[in-house]
Amino acid sequence: MHEIKDTARATVRIGFDGRVHKTFRGHLARERFSHEVRVLRLLQERGCSFVPHVLEADEAKLLLVTTNCGGRVDHLPPERQREIFAELEQFGVRHEDRELRNITYRIADGRFCVIDFEFATILDDGTGRAVTLKPSAAQ
Repeated sequence: MHEIKDTARATVRIGFDGRVHKTFRGHLARERFSHEVRVLRLLQERGCSFVPHVLEADEAKLLLVTTNCGGRVDHLPPERQREIFAELEQFGVRHEDRELRNITYRIADGRFCVIDFEFATILDDGTGRAVTLKPSAAQ
């Protein structure tokens, strides 16, 4: 496997088969894992094609395995970044870390994709309320 990220919060590796393996650790690891799985499954149910799809979620290991959404993007005009994150909101999810590092480019279909949903907000969880792990100013 090829390691692409190793921080206090997660290790991300890409397997030889192209699948992405993200292991959560650190502060609120279990909650962040559960939330990201929930958000990605919801987006998949709603037909969002430009986010990773959950292939495996091992709660005991806090390991999330997803499809690969392409490579890092080094440059993208701010207005295009805003468009991509706005498109995500049409599926009922607001990305709370709208930075270039969370946009990838998938060569197979020429599509910009969005990754890293551990702090995303589900705008309506079906009960009319929003669900988020976004840190508040008080935390």
